[in-house]
Amino acid sequence: MQIVVNTRLLLHNKLDGIGWFSYQTLKRITQNNPDVHFVFLFDRDYNDEFIFSDNITPLVIGPQARHPFLYYAWFHLSVKNLLNRMKPDLFFSPDGFLSLGAKCKQLPVIHDINFLHNPKDLKPLTSKYYNYFFPKYAKLATRIATVSEYSKADISKNYHIDSHKIDLVYNGINDGFQPLSQIEQQITREKFSHGKPYFLFVGSQSPRKNLNRLIAAFDLFKTQTQSDFKLVLVGAVYSSEGDVKRIIDKSKYKNDIIFTGRQPQIELEKIMATAFALTFVPYFEGFGIPIIEALQCQTPVICSNTTSMPEIAGDAGLLVNPFKVESICNGMMELYNNQATRMKLIENGKIRKNLFSWDKSADLLWNSITKSL
Repeated sequence: MQIVVNTRLLLHNKLDGIGWFSYQTLKRITQNNPDVHFVFLFDRDYNDEFIFSDNITPLVIGPQARHPFLYYAWFHLSVKNLLNRMKPDLFFSPDGFLSLGAKCKQLPVIHDINFLHNPKDLKPLTSKYYNYFFPKYAKLATRIATVSEYSKADISKNYHIDSHKIDLVYNGINDGFQPLSQIEQQITREKFSHGKPYFLFVGSQSPRKNLNRLIAAFDLFKTQTQSDFKLVLVGAVYSSEGDVKRIIDKSKYKNDIIFTGRQPQIELEKIMATAFALTFVPYFEGFGIPIIEALQCQTPVICSNTTSMPEIAGDAGLLVNPFKVESICNGMMELYNNQATRMKLIENGKIRKNLFSWDKSADLLWNSITKSL
């Protein structure tokens, strides 16, 4: 059996949500199925860390697919031609893109369709590309995998896909996310928040992450408490660092807002485990990996009451309205004033986190793959 895999988002030291999903599931699937031959397709030079086992053949084909015109050239020309020559049993694509015109079965992981609901969150050409092609991918797919019941229902409803054709595969939690000792936490605070307690946001700086309202809520929290708390923002910039800086510069408490940019994984794990609380309030998420990473670290979670986030956080999250600054601030105030609430969230999180593991994710994804063959 031969399975060709789109691995263009396996980027050394630059794994994001979909990249981690690809890395953690493919590592397990390839190692657990030595009799299957996997062909990994990269659009640029790759790192050997992504060749997980002897049953993987890496191939680099161009052009580098990082723009709508190049998406088209890579998936619908280069990949299509390769698939039609190789005639694999399946083309598996963990970022949702498929290859129109390829004469083989295809399985995408469509993590969410935010671009349908909030097209202005993306650059205009990217938004048009996604909204034109993803409905076609959904129709073309032999099966579809997705990462939450919310996304499953959303895809089924908007793309008119039978829900029985869509398989649920939750994300897992990377092993490095663990609670830290008080001494280790203090060292981390000295390094990242001038020794002060902090609320934490982890994610890209895209519009849907709702940083403008989070920062406004932090301003309101500071005004009401006059505390020494900081707000730490961790993640890659979305378009330009200036966008983030402009939001911060408008804040009355801009000196208490720390934007670290992307951090190495080992540092991110420490930052998460040291936070007073994760404040994760996007208005749209297909899953929300930082939520479960916080649960693993025994860090309380404030998250949005919209889309997939209540499903993922369950009773281990303090739910707020991401569209109302006062609601986000009220969540911060509740944890600041009420130690019992913090402890209840932490205890609930110790149980909730057991729903999520990369071993479970890989098993569920392999089941979806086998049903597609």
